[in-house]
Amino acid sequence: MKLAEALILRADYQKRVEQLKNRLLQNVRVQEGDDPNEDPKLLLKELTELLKKLRILIQQINKTNLNTKFDDNESLSDALAARDLIGQERKIHSDILEQATMKLERYSRAEIKYITTISVKEIQKHVDELSQKYRLYDVRIQELNWKTDLITS
Repeated sequence: MKLAEALILRADYQKRVEQLKNRLLQNVRVQEGDDPNEDPKLLLKELTELLKKLRILIQQINKTNLNTKFDDNESLSDALAARDLIGQERKIHSDILEQATMKLERYSRAEIKYITTISVKEIQKHVDELSQKYRLYDVRIQELNWKTDLITS
């Protein structure tokens, strides 16, 4: 199995865990004299088995990410962390831009006037650079995900 397939399977397992949790919550309490729609004990058993599979899969993905070279200096795990932090920084700067460019209507000269305290042009340029850097990381990561075999031992 390729790493990308394992990532898709992990997402599926996580959705199924959430669905099982919701089904359990709907069936752990019923009105006196009624039966639950599904047996909570069976749902718990299914949930436990699914969580075991998910744990093993996550461990295999983590081991694969750690042992796969991204480039001469970084593992795939390092690249994932770098990409995520670039994305976080980009989001923060985008939020700053949004706040700085928000139009506030003044209806009279007596109302408070707001001014922007940063260079919108510089921040926008930085956001664009971060976006490009993020895309480059992401494309390379996706490529490796489809080329790399999942480490199962």
